[in-house]
Amino acid sequence: MSHEKTHEKFEGERTLMRIHLGESDKWHGKPLPEAIVEMLRKEHFSGATVLRGVAGFGASSVYHTDKILRLSSDLPIVVEVIESQERIDAILPRLDEMIEGGLITLEKVRVILYRVAKK
Repeated sequence: MSHEKTHEKFEGERTLMRIHLGESDKWHGKPLPEAIVEMLRKEHFSGATVLRGVAGFGASSVYHTDKILRLSSDLPIVVEVIESQERIDAILPRLDEMIEGGLITLEKVRVILYRVAKK
C-alpha cells in the first residue's frame, strides 16, 4: 500500500500568496511561521515554503539584520504558498486572526510542473 500523497492536477493558473512576518512573531506561544505551515497542512494545501531573510524592515521601519555586530531576534520571514484563489480566499480570515503585524501579497502565477519525486 502506498503512503504517497496524491494531489489533483495542479497546473495552470494559480495564486502565489506571500506572507511577510518577523521571526519573533508568535501564535499561541508557537512561532507564527510554524503555526501557519501547520494550519496549511491541516487544510491539505499543496505546499508551503518558509524563507528566512538576512536583513529587512517593515511598517515600523526598524532595520533587522543577521550581522554579528547587530544581532536581531526578529529577522524577516516569508511564507510562500501556491494554491487556487478560492482556497486562499477561504483561509484569509484565519490568517488575519493569526498575524498581528505583517504583509500578505497575492499574485497570479502559471504552474507548469508539480509532482512528487520518484525514489
